Amino acid sequence: MSVHSVPGDAPGPQAHAINASPAPDPPLLSVVVPAYDEENRIGASLKRMLAYFDAQDYTYEILVVDDGSTDGTVSLVEKIAACRPQVRLLSYASNRGKGYAVRYGMLRACGARLLFSDADLATPIEEVEKLLAKLNDGCDIAIGSRDVLGSELVKRQSLLRETGGKMFNRLVQLCAVPGIHDTQCGFKLFTQGAARSVFSRCQVDHFAFDVEVLYLAIRIFGLRVAEVPVRWAHQEGSKVRFFRDAWRMFKTLFRIRLTRYEPPSASPELHPR
Repeated sequence: MSVHSVPGDAPGPQAHAINASPAPDPPLLSVVVPAYDEENRIGASLKRMLAYFDAQDYTYEILVVDDGSTDGTVSLVEKIAACRPQVRLLSYASNRGKGYAVRYGMLRACGARLLFSDADLATPIEEVEKLLAKLNDGCDIAIGSRDVLGSELVKRQSLLRETGGKMFNRLVQLCAVPGIHDTQCGFKLFTQGAARSVFSRCQVDHFAFDVEVLYLAIRIFGLRVAEVPVRWAHQEGSKVRFFRDAWRMFKTLFRIRLTRYEPPSASPELHPR
């Protein structure tokens, strides 16, 4: 029970006692799922995530960020959210890009740990436990990787995509984030402090945003990033078009490298956990 004094009233026994429900505790884990025209698979993915997290001993929320979908994505997620309070729908009017959608969700999530996961669950949601363990060991960020020892590629991409991805990553290591073998896996976990620091400064709205996220984390903030081997299976229906998007991603890489990002805060607590 909390006691509130009405303005102008004297404190004491004449003040009114008002019952107020305490604010709910924030969840341990927030899962941000960017979604653009995902009507055909978002329902099954949410069902799988809900079933998995219901069986865990920690609290969670799932934020689906609708990136201007033109199909039935919004109505489908709304129906699920009406039955499951752990699911929230965030949306805006027009398509802005995956990077914008992830940033929009990460800056509105409430959890102590913030995961973003692709809607197709190419990396199974169960793999989050590997990433959580790294944060519990003291890392600020843990990223799923398809290209380190211990990873398991259940279904590979086409040879063209796989070769192009390897070429892009070599350039990324030279220009932006040396030592990271796979920047593009859509399965990354952050402490709340790391997420707020990094995503509040991100500028890239499309698929190359992962490079900017890791560049900021490592080169600007000096955060501790663990690359974690995960299971991964290529899913049909990717919004990335190799020839259309490759040149834009290469241009964005150099733009990231040349951008003068705002320096870290002078606050002594750079790594709130």
